[in-house]
Amino acid sequence: MYAWRGLVGLVKPTYRAGSLERFIRLMPDGVGVIPRYVGVSAGTEREFQEALAVAEERVAELAKLKVDLVVIQGVPPIMLRGYNFDAEIRKSLEAKYGVSVLTATQTQVEALRALKIKRLVGITYFKDDLNPKFGKFFEDGGFEVAAMTGCVNVPFSDLGKIPAEEIYTQAKRVFLKVGGGDCIYLLGAGWDCLPAIEPLERDLGAAVVTNVTADVWATQKHLHMREPVKGFGRLLAEMP
Repeated sequence: MYAWRGLVGLVKPTYRAGSLERFIRLMPDGVGVIPRYVGVSAGTEREFQEALAVAEERVAELAKLKVDLVVIQGVPPIMLRGYNFDAEIRKSLEAKYGVSVLTATQTQVEALRALKIKRLVGITYFKDDLNPKFGKFFEDGGFEVAAMTGCVNVPFSDLGKIPAEEIYTQAKRVFLKVGGGDCIYLLGAGWDCLPAIEPLERDLGAAVVTNVTADVWATQKHLHMREPVKGFGRLLAEMP
């Protein structure tokens, strides 16, 4: 029997390969995943502002398919609207479509709190016109944000080509520059940052939280499961 432990509807912002496959591989056996896509392609603020309307259509589709939980990936559309908007949109969608909804912003905030993070160092692949808004989102959530820094200069369509070694190097550089913190937060699922998690945690003594690991952790929690995964950082190894 398929999906005997739960059926998850995943709303992905882009058609980019990578994060969906990572999510499925990190989830326990017995969990089914049905993906739907918003179609973000340029990564601009205007596109993110328009993305939520499409995301809602995808939630409606997944609710009709009787999934147990919808996970809306992609943090910019919600972060750009402010910290309080996250709870508002979740409650609205759940009431309207009768399905439990998780947002990526919610999963990451909950993951940081579960790890008892106070001071985070944020690393992103976005431009500096967006990063201060992302930082404010976490500040409004009660975290000290030591940095929220864009550290790569590649087209939005090429983010998946960034080597994990470069992500490691840039994250380490920013972390040391600002005097460290409890956590390195790697914002965005467009780059393949998972291979950098364990080296960063070992070398810098800080937890590392990413979109994918937070989504996997929170999905397990909301499906009332607990199956730790080794090799991808404290969050999944300890399942706090």
